[in-house]
Amino acid sequence: MIPFQRLNLSDRQRVYDCFNAAGRSGCEYSFVNLYLWGRQHAAWLHGHLAVFSHFYGHSMYLYPAGPGPVEPVLEALRQDAKDRGIPFRLTSLDAADCRTVEALYPGQFKFCPDRDSYDYIYEIDHLADLKGKRYQQKRNHIHRFLDACPNWRAEPISRENLPVCQAFLDQWYKLRLDSDPHQNFHLEQLALHRAFQHYEALGLEGLLLYREDTVIAMTMGSRLSDTVYDVHFEKALGNIPGDYAMINQVFARWVRENHPQIRYLNREDDLGLPGLRKAKESYHPDILLEQYWCVLREEMDEA
Repeated sequence: MIPFQRLNLSDRQRVYDCFNAAGRSGCEYSFVNLYLWGRQHAAWLHGHLAVFSHFYGHSMYLYPAGPGPVEPVLEALRQDAKDRGIPFRLTSLDAADCRTVEALYPGQFKFCPDRDSYDYIYEIDHLADLKGKRYQQKRNHIHRFLDACPNWRAEPISRENLPVCQAFLDQWYKLRLDSDPHQNFHLEQLALHRAFQHYEALGLEGLLLYREDTVIAMTMGSRLSDTVYDVHFEKALGNIPGDYAMINQVFARWVRENHPQIRYLNREDDLGLPGLRKAKESYHPDILLEQYWCVLREEMDEA
């Protein structure tokens, strides 16, 4: 079996360079996400980064990224799945990846779109400026926020105010769990705990939005590539009209000012949640990045 291991912080630049050179803009191809979320282990195979993950009862392999032919990497992963006694399941393929796999293994794989995992990607100027008729409603939300919070301010998240950020999140989770005790935030809370532990080493950045001296919203992200910035977390108490719209726009402007080479914001997927899908669609994504998974047809009953 392939000796997959947890990624270390020292791997960050090598992984970034690999994904950036491969032109990957999906949030699964973020070192930060690989490091923060769940049981994910990686190995370098023929110059490609291969990732083995286990989520919600399924084991799977991230479609490998790297230079040169991908066939020897896929063959190694296929053998690894056989050695582990699990179906050979690949995830996070785009349409071009599907064509590559089909060309290498004609008729052997079943490809399925994973709509809940499509990434919402926006031109940063669109979210920062909210120009035009299609953003009139968003501008109205922000006007309502400004009327309710004339003394608002935004402050970058830093090592010094991480405890303030944590206290805000504790409040956010308590409110959500009080309203619906069956919600499951376990994986997200673990990811945020790791993010706070290694905030600077991971290259994370974020903003806290204040109403006078009270935090009412927060957001956090990192560079995914030279031109794409990934927004990993965004929370608002929701008790002030327009708080989500405000933190969204303020952070887009902050990223544009501090990273002028960034062209796109990836606001990640909607997890199949109707409310979240509606909210992300309402910002009119410039790219709805399709994601597919595939499995060997002979193993479909086991996948």
